[in-house]
Amino acid sequence: MNAPDTQPPPPSLRAAIAHRFSLHDDKADDAEIDRAIRAGVELQGATLWILMLAILIASVGLNTNSTAVIIGAMLVSPLMGPIVGFGYGIGILDFALIRRALANLGIAATISLGTSTLYFLVTPLAEAQSELLARTTPSLWDVLIALAGGLAGIIGQTRREKSNVIPGVAIATALMPPLCTAGYGLANANWSVFGGAFYLFSINCVFIAFAAVIVIDFLRLPHRKFIDPVKERRVKRALLAVVLLTALPSIWLAARLVDNEVFGSRAREFVRKEFNAATVHVLETRVAPGTHDIEVTLIGTPLAGTAIKAIGQKLASAGLANARLFVHQGEVPHVESQKIDVGSLKADILADIVRNNQDALQDKDATIEALRRQVAAQQGWVAQAGAVTREFEAQYPQCGDVLVGKAAQDGADGAAPVPFLSATCRRMPRADEVKRINAWLKVRSGMSDARVVLVAGRPQTVRRPAPGP
Repeated sequence: MNAPDTQPPPPSLRAAIAHRFSLHDDKADDAEIDRAIRAGVELQGATLWILMLAILIASVGLNTNSTAVIIGAMLVSPLMGPIVGFGYGIGILDFALIRRALANLGIAATISLGTSTLYFLVTPLAEAQSELLARTTPSLWDVLIALAGGLAGIIGQTRREKSNVIPGVAIATALMPPLCTAGYGLANANWSVFGGAFYLFSINCVFIAFAAVIVIDFLRLPHRKFIDPVKERRVKRALLAVVLLTALPSIWLAARLVDNEVFGSRAREFVRKEFNAATVHVLETRVAPGTHDIEVTLIGTPLAGTAIKAIGQKLASAGLANARLFVHQGEVPHVESQKIDVGSLKADILADIVRNNQDALQDKDATIEALRRQVAAQQGWVAQAGAVTREFEAQYPQCGDVLVGKAAQDGADGAAPVPFLSATCRRMPRADEVKRINAWLKVRSGMSDARVVLVAGRPQTVRRPAPGP
């Protein structure tokens, strides 16, 4: 008889999924995790120099609006170590580690602010670029990025096989740029920029540390026990309060950002729908979500005031109940608008630009044609020069060193070059012959100011006539 089948039954679906997503299978030893995180907390010696250089690189990138330079600075930055160490210390209830991590983070933040402030005080590029301004209005999405990045970072640090998770987290959470932007705010005494940027840095720090606490607690790493359980609950409540207090302003900012985006989208859709007449073209649309103003600049046949008023009455039905519509067009200003009507001015400016461009093109065409004629004349004279030389040498074999060309007249700036023929003669032609040579050269060159220059002497080269038969 066959032996009975002793293979274990296949695992259940739940067990298979749990095994697939397990964080315990490739976890490093507890002692190795503890040693690696504690080593990353300290910032001293070469690490501080690297931090200052990374801050300088990030400041230059923000100042010149270079995304690649900013990413490079985030890869160099050692700021993640104290933040993860702070969260790890809370997770294992090691208050000595917490104090050490906070001290190092404070030193790093102070050095970073000082370096970036000094750079923005001396740089000649004072205008705030888009990369700078993007770090001044944190929202709920920055909280989600910091939390997700922190979770990915601490999970990567607790693995046996280290990967490129930490550099990726440094780029995603963007710890360096907010500190540099805060330095820009200090250098320019712009406290709203400083406050927004430093708040974004605080969000990143708090939620990266909070993510570390969550993962450390989930992995059940060894931690110290409180003798008083009431004190332990009090510490955990304080941590939760800090997290909530950090997140609440970002939630409000996110809600405002969403409202502004919705208002802008509705306003532009309203303008496209209502100002679609064949004789009217929308030149520009400006939407100000803060004041709920919608400015439209039109070109084409002016709309009547009653038509504009009728369009304004449709704002409420389009979800823009509190909005104000301002229409700028030629000669028919909106009755509600107290602003300067720039519609006709823009149309005139566009017409002037087109007209000036056409005039410039005509001038360029005329210049090109004149240069083309000059080149053609020059090429024609060069082609004739060889024939003129041969004809002169045939008539006056006693002359040599013949040169035929064009030369500028002395003291005649801007005048056309004068054709000339020069030669050195052993025996100078008679005066009447010289006069005849001059007349011949003027006819031959087609220019009345052509000149002949003959010099007595022994020519170095003389064209000899070919011997007879």
